[in-house]
Amino acid sequence: MIASFLEGDYMKNNIVHKIPQILSFLILSGGVILVLSPLFVVLYTSLTTGGADSHFTFKFYQEAWHRGNFVLAFFNSSLVAIAVTFSQIVTSALAGYALARLQFRGKSFVLLLIIATLVIPIQILVIPIFLILRNANLINTYWALILPTAANGFGIFLMKQYFMTIPIELEQAAELDGANRLQVIWHILLPLAKPAVITLFLFTFIGEWNDLFKPLVFTSNPQLTTVQLALASFQEQFTSDWSLLMAAVVIATIPVILLFIVGQKQFIQGVGTTGLKN
Repeated sequence: MIASFLEGDYMKNNIVHKIPQILSFLILSGGVILVLSPLFVVLYTSLTTGGADSHFTFKFYQEAWHRGNFVLAFFNSSLVAIAVTFSQIVTSALAGYALARLQFRGKSFVLLLIIATLVIPIQILVIPIFLILRNANLINTYWALILPTAANGFGIFLMKQYFMTIPIELEQAAELDGANRLQVIWHILLPLAKPAVITLFLFTFIGEWNDLFKPLVFTSNPQLTTVQLALASFQEQFTSDWSLLMAAVVIATIPVILLFIVGQKQFIQGVGTTGLKN
């Protein structure tokens, strides 16, 4: 009798303690459903013919792929995104190392200026950037899509923060073995900063893939059409054909989703670690 009473009391207390967990689960589940519902609608619309005899089909994807000329658009967006991403990783690693390890006059002021650039959108700088590119005869070239974002304050700050979490003794040991600063960065710091590098890669690549502003302002050559520019043009042509339009949206989005799924673990680790030390 006493054992049954104690067991029942234990179960009751256990349920009471789990109430916050259950509520958190329900709230998070509701949030997931709320966020994913539009994606489900887009996917469902792109796979159905609509009307009374609605049925599933993949024909809209094939039609959207050819009509939108996404082969050229994917090539251009991939080229620009990879070039900008590689450039930002290099510049961010070098500048981040200088701010994390080197001592020089005005270091705090330089860091403050870099952080200040995070609140200045490229749209405000469009006129001076356009004039510089025009005077350099770079309008309607790939360079017009790459150079304006070849360096980024967020990337510099991210790498600086991560480098500060790495023990300086590792660098000192490498320098005793005859390694110079570039060798230390390449062989010691960057491998250890893999989560931060992947985080910067994801942020930069996804941002460049989704960018419409630079292709719209700095290019007018159809051969330089990017995915987002092709999607905007596609939307103007097929505003009433929702299935075809949603298929084009899915085509333009799939690479970004796959990329984030592959690197999400390192992305979360990189974001979490870079805030440990100032």
